[in-house]
Amino acid sequence: MPGSGERTPTVRLRELGLVLPEPPRPLGRYQAAVQTGSLLVLSGMLPLREGVVTAGRLGDRISNDAGRAAARLAALNALAVAQATLGTLDRIRRVVRATVSMATVSDFVDHAAIADGASDLFASLFDEGHTRLALGAYTLPLGATIELEVIFELHGEG
Repeated sequence: MPGSGERTPTVRLRELGLVLPEPPRPLGRYQAAVQTGSLLVLSGMLPLREGVVTAGRLGDRISNDAGRAAARLAALNALAVAQATLGTLDRIRRVVRATVSMATVSDFVDHAAIADGASDLFASLFDEGHTRLALGAYTLPLGATIELEVIFELHGEG
């Protein structure tokens, strides 16, 4: 765990003026998060706010700016699930991997820029960088624009 003088993820989140949403519930028969050893693996997070999903395809009716905002919202939902599972974000040492799937038109090429909506948020909270996969899909659950999967590394084993 971080020392008392360090800027923890909770402190950094507050400094950014961000409040986590209610953690979204799974849409099917799976768990939102599973801890194994020092890893917390999250299921796909959608850009949901108050039960409403950001829907549509990038390169069609969804702009790149709206796509980045959707990726950031999915990341906030991931953090909300992590906090609900762990009791605090301060148990998280770093993001190990983020997989950002996005609904796109067939010739869309700005995947990396869209995925930065999530990566930028994670970089503002955690000191170490993460690996990432950004890919296009024809359709995602609920017609969502983004689905984000995250693997966190925790301080110690819990």
